Amino acid sequence: MSLETKSLRVLVVGCGNMGASHATAYHLLEGFEICGIVSTGNSKVVLNEKLGGGYPLFSDYYEALAHTKPDAVCISTYPDTHEAFAIKAMESGAHVFIEKPLADSVEGSQRVADAAKKYGRKLLVGYILRYHPSWERFIELSSGMGKPLVMRMNLNQQSQGAKWMVHRNLMKSLSPIVDCGVHYIDVMCQMTRSKPVQVSAVGARLTNDIPEWNYNYGQLQIRFEDGSVGWYEAGWGPMMSETAFFVKDVIGPKGSVSIVAKEAGAAGKSDEVDAHTKTESIKVHYADLDSEGGFAKPDSWVDLKDEPDHQELCNREQRYFLKAILEDIDLTNPTDDAINSLKIAFACDESVKTGKIVQL
Repeated sequence: MSLETKSLRVLVVGCGNMGASHATAYHLLEGFEICGIVSTGNSKVVLNEKLGGGYPLFSDYYEALAHTKPDAVCISTYPDTHEAFAIKAMESGAHVFIEKPLADSVEGSQRVADAAKKYGRKLLVGYILRYHPSWERFIELSSGMGKPLVMRMNLNQQSQGAKWMVHRNLMKSLSPIVDCGVHYIDVMCQMTRSKPVQVSAVGARLTNDIPEWNYNYGQLQIRFEDGSVGWYEAGWGPMMSETAFFVKDVIGPKGSVSIVAKEAGAAGKSDEVDAHTKTESIKVHYADLDSEGGFAKPDSWVDLKDEPDHQELCNREQRYFLKAILEDIDLTNPTDDAINSLKIAFACDESVKTGKIVQL
């Protein structure tokens, strides 16, 4: 029976923030059927109850894959499992939706992409900002400010309790500027549509609760071929400041474009997943001067109160995943973009650890 006449059977692997949101999308949307939920701990039980119960639960991914024989696998586990889980899924005949980053190494991400081509499976990486109409507008407006661009972005997260535990587990394999930075590096590349040529970065290890080789604060700088430059800052942990933790600001010869998220940027919101995608409004400033040297045009505002929340963004990602499978959409370009942003992020990671500028 073709997928046009039945629901796509999806195995959900990982039940944290993103895994739970994707599972909720599969539960709510037509065209999907959850055939199993996998996690090593109790999170699968909690998620299953939230969804009304009744879904098969598994503690071992490979056992679940063999038992359920899914049409697709949704991977939202820690990055050090991504490569092996994705390749095994595609070997088994399943399409793959995978949370960013694609893998915990550039070489691993390329192996996953190669497996998708080898087995003729769809591979979609969860770059959630690509499905956000407000971020699309932000990129469009920024791209119209001329060249070169100056791009300033950060997302620092003051985390405690369960959120700090998640961050600590993530830092067993990746730094914040790699795990989180790939989103914003991808945005910068979309804004400039220019080749990154050089990166430099600094980092600091502010806690003994993470591996000795890693750091929980990092700041990177990218230089592009067209003269554009960008920086991104990410810090995780209970010690992080919530002063100016949410900066999304782009400057060009013609003016500047800024996300002004008064609610999402408020104190106590830095580790809330809904706040990470919120824009609320975009302020556009024009550099044009009149004959007297004053500003010729007033600043304008793009009102974004009706933007989708985090769950709706996940729903949109999954609708596109289904569409890509049913309509055989070529996902080579977005996969290449995911590998490229990861390559840049790892170059920044190398710069932190060596103290040297890295040429790309």
